[in-house]
Amino acid sequence: MRRSIATVSVPGNLREKLEAIAAAGFDGIEIFEQDFIAEAGTPAEIGAMIRDHGLSIEIFQPFRDFEGLTGARRIKAFDRAERKFDLMQELGTDLVLVCSSVAEDAVGGIDRAADDFRELGQRAAERGLRVGYEALAWGRHVNDHRDAWEVVRRADHPNVGLILDSFHTLGRKLDPETIRRIPGDRIFFVQLADAPLIEMDLLYWSRHYRNMPGEGDLDVNAFMRAVMATGYTGPVSLEIFNDQFRGGRPETVARDGHRSLTHLMDRVRRQEPGLKLDLPEMPDRITTTGVEFIEFATSATESDKLSRQLRSLGFALIGQHRSKSVSLWQQGEIRVVINTETRGFAHDAYVTHGTSICDIGIGVSDATATQARAEALGANPFHQPVGPGETDIPAIRGVGGSVMHFIDETSDLAGVWERDFVPVSEGTDLAGAGLTRIDHLAETMAYDEMLSWTLFYTSIFDMAKAPMVDVVDPDGLVRSQAVEAPDSALRITLNGAETHRTFAGRFLADSFNSAVQHIAFACDDILSTASALAKGGFSALPIPSNYYDDLAARFDLAPGLLDRLRDNQILYDRDERGEFFQLYSQPSADGLFYEIVERRDGYRGYGAPNAPFRIAAQKRLVRPKGVPKA
Repeated sequence: MRRSIATVSVPGNLREKLEAIAAAGFDGIEIFEQDFIAEAGTPAEIGAMIRDHGLSIEIFQPFRDFEGLTGARRIKAFDRAERKFDLMQELGTDLVLVCSSVAEDAVGGIDRAADDFRELGQRAAERGLRVGYEALAWGRHVNDHRDAWEVVRRADHPNVGLILDSFHTLGRKLDPETIRRIPGDRIFFVQLADAPLIEMDLLYWSRHYRNMPGEGDLDVNAFMRAVMATGYTGPVSLEIFNDQFRGGRPETVARDGHRSLTHLMDRVRRQEPGLKLDLPEMPDRITTTGVEFIEFATSATESDKLSRQLRSLGFALIGQHRSKSVSLWQQGEIRVVINTETRGFAHDAYVTHGTSICDIGIGVSDATATQARAEALGANPFHQPVGPGETDIPAIRGVGGSVMHFIDETSDLAGVWERDFVPVSEGTDLAGAGLTRIDHLAETMAYDEMLSWTLFYTSIFDMAKAPMVDVVDPDGLVRSQAVEAPDSALRITLNGAETHRTFAGRFLADSFNSAVQHIAFACDDILSTASALAKGGFSALPIPSNYYDDLAARFDLAPGLLDRLRDNQILYDRDERGEFFQLYSQPSADGLFYEIVERRDGYRGYGAPNAPFRIAAQKRLVRPKGVPKA
């Protein structure tokens, strides 16, 4: 299976696009006319440059407004086609995409269009070229792949075939199963794009909101299963029009595209086991069991403050690394590592970001398989020299240059804590303040990185996206999307900041793009936990009384509960399933903070209605707007 991407999908000039596309591992490209026209050099020189990058030109596009014309306009259309054929031969490609006409003077009729394509196919055959016909979702007379196929079928020429595009089928809510009836050898090319479900003009939706398969809401998987069931063996290509991507980095967009294609075809192969797909073998999406540990990078001088914070949260120091300046803290099932080494990755992270979370340990069903799948999908492996008494744990790079380690119960990795750490006497009571496990991690990033990291998590792990939520900050919007394991063992919220004026954006600026901004700890009884935390010196985030007056108007609460929530600065939410309680720490100078939550009766959300009030309270405690960081 040849993997391709349209040059229009990737930002930059043509040379930058080609470098990124080749580095990502694609086999070929769709060359867009505007990319070719904007590049200096003859068509032959441009074709050679593309091949010098190890890429083939799978198709030239687009050729518009061809079929259904009459008189002089029809003659001119064939003249235009001959000029495109000249260009294709100089570039070194044999296939052109002809999209269904939107011309106002085009005349409808399947037979009329078939006659036009039969003649065009004959002219192409004389040059050893092929013609592919695609139904645009907004085509004047042909806007359905079934009608486009009927035109191709009636044209009945071996050099005329069908081009299928997932957006044009799924965007019009057409049944992709109808594709299974088309002979695979009559499909000349397949294009893929996903998109969020938005009710808007089809053309505008297509030109501005397409994204990579798996990043949107269209069932691209069902579309591709139907295509491959026909016996199609040609290229599979991405055609993405997206304003966000146009402002991104070519390397990131191309890498995400290759990851999305590989992941999609892996799903197709598993769901249609009778298909023979030329794909590298990789493990299936990985089952997660939760967060095994979080690791702070800090310095010897700043570690005392961090240790006091952990003690105020009820954590106990339970171990010291046998050969490194690394301590282990625990409460319930939660492990926190403090790394004050003066060399290695953690030290580099501290120098770059200050005291920050540099490493996340994820519990998985098979750590080796996780590493293999992640690397097959283009994740960057991480490795540094292993010192005496230190377990070598599989790892990859994550958000913001952080590291993600994998621990399973089926190998000796589960014994890392006993092997690598010497017990210390402080670790006597792991019940602490009643914190039991990590409910979720919140990672902050620039908004234009959100789709990339959503794809990262959902393609490697057995996780699904929750609906995106707009979080209102007094100084802008933050987009938030959760990815979750089916059993909620692992939850991560991805928060995209569009401006440094928001609380999330300021965190990125102050920490030089650190990843984890807050950790949410779970407890079984938040009122008891709040009492224990207060006795331990925990400083809760002050919540205005107005919030609780409004809460009384919104919800029918049990007698006395409102006062206890107010006294303990606890936020409350309720959905159709259950209840949710939230208690926040005061933020650090750069915006990192802790959250304590209790979920009752299957509540699945994250307290989004409370976010504006929480953010406003946090911003009252950090340095004023316009004041630079000391």
